[in-house]
Parts: sequence; structure tokens; C-alpha cells
Amino acid sequence: MKHNLFLFDLDDTLLDFRASEKLSFERVMRGLGFGQPVDGLFQQYQAFNTELWRAFEAGTVTKEFLKVERFRRTFDANGLEIDPAAASHRYLESLSETVVLVDGARRVCEALAEVGEVGIITNGVAHIQDRRIASSGLGDYISFTATSEACGYAKPDSRFFEFATNMARTFAKESTIIIGDRLDADILGANRFGIDSCWFNPNRQANDSEARPTFSVARLDDIMPSLRGQR
Repeated sequence: MKHNLFLFDLDDTLLDFRASEKLSFERVMRGLGFGQPVDGLFQQYQAFNTELWRAFEAGTVTKEFLKVERFRRTFDANGLEIDPAAASHRYLESLSETVVLVDGARRVCEALAEVGEVGIITNGVAHIQDRRIASSGLGDYISFTATSEACGYAKPDSRFFEFATNMARTFAKESTIIIGDRLDADILGANRFGIDSCWFNPNRQANDSEARPTFSVARLDDIMPSLRGQR
């Protein structure tokens, strides 16, 4: 096999963040006394959250601001007198307890750990991501976790990938690959850093971006056969 360092995005690649996100949001709103259906509120939260994460990745807002502001905007848009800081704290605590694995995550991590080193690259909150990895049962296969919080730069900034690869036991660009679901963060970051990439694309979306993955898979179980075919 050509590669021996495998850098995985965490959310929506190995862990089903969307499922965890909704479960945590529902738990928080119930705990704060919100007695109405949360689906519409959650959709608004997701829109604000996505907008703020894009701003964070562009370097225009901080992560501390993002964590509270997404709740503030959601509550303000609905006239809710709920403390956004309290909601943010409860939500982040809940995320580590509502971990859902993407199908094939354990199998691919176990298989790749036998042939090389598996690392996590994430823009998520460091201590929450560490707890989520521990709760997922994937920790035995993961050598290190690189977070934008510890680095000071976020994907797709090349300085983040420099930081991440410095955590590996050994590193060579030609034998390193990034696996992730985000074209604009994972795949574009790999392109800029000059390493191979695998786009995890379970919904088989068209790629109309500037990012160019080395190959794409719709299932995590397809990664090993694809990697064996790389020369």
C-alpha cells in the first residue's frame, strides 16, 4: 500500500455529527424548559451554525464567539429569553454523550491502524472532541488528534496540516492521505498542502468546487480497496 499515514476528519466522516447534533440540541432545549417541537428551531440553529463555522474557517470570528453566538442568534430570531451561554455549555457537554458512529468507522480505523498510523484532524472544540473519541470506542486505533484550537489555524489553512503532520511518528507527503467529507476544508486543504485525499461522499454529491480529491468513496468500507489500488 502506498500510504502509511491516514488523517481522518472526525465529524460526518467517522462520527455521525448530524445525528449527535440533533440529539444534543433536543436534550438541551428540553432541559432549559422549551416545551414545543424543536425541528424548526433546530433547522434555524443549523443555518446560523454553518454560517459561523464558515466565518471561523475564514478567520473572521473566534471559536469562543461561535459557540455562544449560534445560540444567541437562534433565540433572538424566535424571541426566546434563554441564556445562550448556558445553552452552549449544556450542548457541548451533551455532545460527548451522544456519539453515533458512521457505518464502517470502526472497521476502517482498525484495518488502517494495522498498516500505518491513524490521526484525527478536526476544527472542533478540543476537549469535546477528545471525549467524543473516547466515547466512540475508536481511541485504540487513533495515534493522535490535531485540533485547530491547539494549532491556532483551521482547515484548510496549510499551517494546520503542518501542525497535524508534525504530530505523526513519521511523515512524508507522498505516503500521507486525508479522508474527509468537506471539499472546502479537508480536500482543498490537502490540495494546498500537496498530499493525497479521499473525499467521503455518502450522498454522491457533484463536485463543482475547486477542490480535487485523489479519489472518492460513498462508503467507509470502500476506502481500503481504493487505497490498495493507489500506486
